[in-house]
Amino acid sequence: MTEPHFIDTPQALVAACAALHGQPWLALDTEFVREKTYQAKLCLIQIAASEHQVFCIDPLALDDLDPLWALLYDPSVTKVLHSAQQDLEIFTQVQGAPPAPLFDTQIAAALLGYSEQIGYAHLVQQLFAIELDKSQVRTDWAQRPLSTEQLRYAADDVIYLCRIYQWQHQALSERGRLTWLDEDFAALADPQRYQIDPQQVWRRIKGAQRLKPAQLVVLQTLAAWREHEAQRCDLPRRWIADDNLLIDLARIQPRDEQQLSRLRGFDGERRQNQKALLLGLIAEAQTVPEAQWPQPQRAVKLALEQEALVDALQALVRLCAAEHEVSPGSLAARRDLERLVHGEDIELLHGWRKALAGERVQEFLAGASALRVSSGQLVI
Repeated sequence: MTEPHFIDTPQALVAACAALHGQPWLALDTEFVREKTYQAKLCLIQIAASEHQVFCIDPLALDDLDPLWALLYDPSVTKVLHSAQQDLEIFTQVQGAPPAPLFDTQIAAALLGYSEQIGYAHLVQQLFAIELDKSQVRTDWAQRPLSTEQLRYAADDVIYLCRIYQWQHQALSERGRLTWLDEDFAALADPQRYQIDPQQVWRRIKGAQRLKPAQLVVLQTLAAWREHEAQRCDLPRRWIADDNLLIDLARIQPRDEQQLSRLRGFDGERRQNQKALLLGLIAEAQTVPEAQWPQPQRAVKLALEQEALVDALQALVRLCAAEHEVSPGSLAARRDLERLVHGEDIELLHGWRKALAGERVQEFLAGASALRVSSGQLVI
């Protein structure tokens, strides 16, 4: 078993980065905690150039990570991650932008016939028949010292990532698909993807779609206040006010402290201190002109005939996916096809997705092709 090098001194960091310098690609992963904070706390950075060159870097012990940032933000080096969103969010938090260029093995897996949301351990098992150790899955990565078992567990996340990347790179190259995911990876590297607009966070709150516009404007105001407060105090949003409370406040819109106190979950010292503030925010939201009220995000409503058309399109996409040995979900989910039938533009009509299935979908919609049964099989 490969033993990772644990890096917790400036001298060791410089030496590790020198050893990795000049590599065309690097496997990358992080460990972090965020249960008690708004910002994720970066606790460990795993990086590897091969299965035998693996480093676990301790950002909690190092005041200066500049040698590492110079390595990771080198535009000549491809950074390989699996399901990169959260890791890139943390790098953007620390450095202002994600490193680039990128290669996400979860996205690439879908282009090679695996499910579009396949997990790292599942992919390792399917490709190499190796069951990864899961004993450290609940580790508090902020605690020190880290045990040998914890470091081995963390190192596994880049050791097999090296193998996955090399296999995927060859498989994509052999199929002429190596550049197909360039747009997807470029989108992952867009800093705007990781910027949070406090005025838009209400859209993430479960139950918002059931509110009316006059209630949504209150929810928008309250959610923006909570976002700013969570950032200022570096506390989880739910510690400031949970989603259910915000929904109730927006729905009922209490006018005084007595009505406010009747709300379920409105208790504790923090809540009591928030009474005047929350009432003020609700009153402020009620003055917003109707023309500026946010509109609810409604699910696409289709007629029965349109639903049947979506069923046919879904079958067509599945046939195209099977023909090209890709995951159907990587081409288009059902909700995407519903939007298409509703007249919206979707990713299926662009880039590699258009080449594999989008053009056939457009032909089908134009009546230039059809689905039929031949020898018991559905064919185009």
